[in-house]
Amino acid sequence: MNALAPGMLLVATAALTDPNFADTVVLLLDVGDDGAVGVVLNRPTGVAVDDVLDGWGSVVAEPVVLFHGGPVGLEGALAVAQVPLTGDAAAGAGLRPISPGLALVDLDQSCEALAGRVTALRIFAGYAGWSAGQLEDEVEQGAWYVVSSRAGDLAREDTSGLARDVLRRQPGELAWVATRPVDPGLN
Repeated sequence: MNALAPGMLLVATAALTDPNFADTVVLLLDVGDDGAVGVVLNRPTGVAVDDVLDGWGSVVAEPVVLFHGGPVGLEGALAVAQVPLTGDAAAGAGLRPISPGLALVDLDQSCEALAGRVTALRIFAGYAGWSAGQLEDEVEQGAWYVVSSRAGDLAREDTSGLARDVLRRQPGELAWVATRPVDPGLN
């Protein structure tokens, strides 16, 4: 199992029955002694980005909708960008690096300031949060698989099969989990 760190993915296991997280893939944005924060990558809403953040729809990846980032802070928005691994794209005003290839975006800046600095962008309403030790306990109890992310995970157009695809690319027996039925009791 991989270590919890910004940029890693959490993939919900069959043991996780909380409807907020069932069959989700969460991108970790911050992990520390005080807890962890992430956003759900595979829960698009029907709300157009421009309906909430005027002008930002022109810079986000398809589909141009807000994503439900998690059950906490639903009145706020977080933006995460994919940035080039080389060069100074993640440096400077408006971007805060998360991990190689990923950065948080300051939504108070103009979206034009991102031109040439990001390769993909997604905006999330709300986030997932864990208190100190909570996520570690959930991983130990088997609620989450912790795996590495890839560049295309953030801005995938069709997110419906993201969890299966992320698991399918894992080494060893973890790849087998990608084919588990929705209700393992029926297997």
